[in-house]
This record gives sequence, C-alpha cells and structure tokens, in this order.
Amino acid sequence: MIRLLPSLVALTALALSPILQVAAHGYVQEVTVGSTKYTGYLPDDAYECPQPKRIMRKIPVNWLVEDLASIDIQCHGRSGGGSAPASLVGTIASGDTVSFNWTQWPNGHTGPVLTYMARVPDEEDVRDWAPEKEKVWFKIDHAGKYEDGTWASESLGLPKLKPWTVRIPPNLKAGQYLIRHEILALHVATKYPGVQAYPSCIQVKVTGNGTALPEDKDLVSFPGAYTAETPGIVYNLYIIGELPPYPIPGPEVWTGGN
Repeated sequence: MIRLLPSLVALTALALSPILQVAAHGYVQEVTVGSTKYTGYLPDDAYECPQPKRIMRKIPVNWLVEDLASIDIQCHGRSGGGSAPASLVGTIASGDTVSFNWTQWPNGHTGPVLTYMARVPDEEDVRDWAPEKEKVWFKIDHAGKYEDGTWASESLGLPKLKPWTVRIPPNLKAGQYLIRHEILALHVATKYPGVQAYPSCIQVKVTGNGTALPEDKDLVSFPGAYTAETPGIVYNLYIIGELPPYPIPGPEVWTGGN
C-alpha cells in the first residue's frame, strides 16, 4: 500500500480546493415565468457557439460575489463587467408568480433568499438596458430564519429541493423589468468580507392594468444596498446556544400598494 506524506496530502487538498469549492455552489437552472418554463444560464453556455438564447443574464456559474462594492453584486456579471443583457424576455401578468429552480443547493450554505425588481425606462429595451449604479431596485420578497429554526435557503437543498416562488405585486404598473433573485450564504460571514452573494437577473415584460410604482424611499442601488455595516451582512451562525434574530439585509418588501 502506498502512503502519502502529510505534506503531499496537504498540497493535494490545496490544489483541489478550487474544484471542491465550485462543486459546492449552486445556480438557477430553470425559471418558470407564469406558466412558461425557461432554461437558466448553464455551465456550458459560455462555450456554446452560437450562444443559446436565455431569459437570464450571463453569470459565472457556480461562483459567488464577496465584494459588495463591485458591479458584480447587481446581476452576478463577470469580473467587474456588470450584467450583459440576455436575448429573451418572458411575459407575466401582475399578480402572477415566478419560480426559480436552483440546482441542489448545499445545506451548509445557510442564509436568506431575496428578490428585487427594477423598472426599465419606457424609452429603453430590457435587452439593451443596464442599470449601472442607479437607484432603481425595489424588493418584492424576502425570507430569512423561520420560527422553527430553519433558514429560507434550506428549502432549496436536500431533502426538499423546492423551487423558490415569488409573486409579482398585483398592482404593479405594466412595463419591462429586471427581476433580481439571490441567496446570501452566511457560513463564513462572521466578518466582512465573508458573506457570499449568489444573484441572478431575468428579463420580463409585466402586463396588466396596474398603476402602482415604488417611491424613491423604496429604491436602492446595486452596488450600494449592502455594505459591511448593513445589518445581516456580518452574522455568526456558530454561536453556542440560541442564535440572535437575523435582520434581513436591504429595504422592506414593497407590496405594490396592497
């Protein structure tokens, strides 16, 4: 039997650690907009020629964002480049639901699940539009730690493997929007940087007779909405005994006047 020296074992583990880290992360593999299913941005998409048509903007699949001041925190983007618009636009009525089907999310990556929207200016097309660092995002859904002690992200992992479903505000004004959906993983968030953000953005056209739009006080920017001082960005999951209440980062959920 061949024995490996401890130093060789350590070097081997170090060499494999990026691979193991990538394998441990997740991404949205499918999105259901109303009753229509769309494939999310997949690991092989970047290597396809021609590029497959997607509703989701490009992401560095299976990776994370730790720098909250980077434009990558907006729609994941790629290496500080922001988000590249996708070619497809889904149609959904106000009041209907969008479901995000993640890959098998690792239960160790505990944290809240949050969803935002940003309205595209009427003179723009969502397939060309980038919010840059504008204050245009409003929150439509969030969940952190439930009363039974479980976390929102845990429903996405084994054994549940449930998609995350979000309702479009029923009175939201018709138009084109970006929907930004994310998990914030807290397993190394005892200090900053540490929290791991996994955002994804899809492009939609909202229909209906709604008239409501968020006010300026409801809007945030990405980057800008989260900083090292934002409650919930630094959080210790490993306190002995009962964990303190978890403050979900970002603004309150905008309900569309309901």
